[in-house]
Amino acid sequence: MILRAIAMPLFALMTLFASSERVWACAACYGKSDSSLAEGMNWAIFSLLVVVAAVLGGIASFFVYLAKRSAAVTDAPSHAAADGTKKI
Repeated sequence: MILRAIAMPLFALMTLFASSERVWACAACYGKSDSSLAEGMNWAIFSLLVVVAAVLGGIASFFVYLAKRSAAVTDAPSHAAADGTKKI
């Protein structure tokens, strides 16, 4: 049982090392940065960055809205009676 637990990962590692250079990296990682794959990956990274920035901007603007609304409520004059008694 222990032999099988060691043999399978070792076989997979030996197969990986014995394979050709084509499986080592894609065009974006291997150094050919002018390929269409690298260009597409760059656009994908940029679009995900825009989506994350938009979501974080929305969350931040919501908290700014809450802070402004809270400040407006606390600055508003009270409608309680001047003598401190409540009217029913």
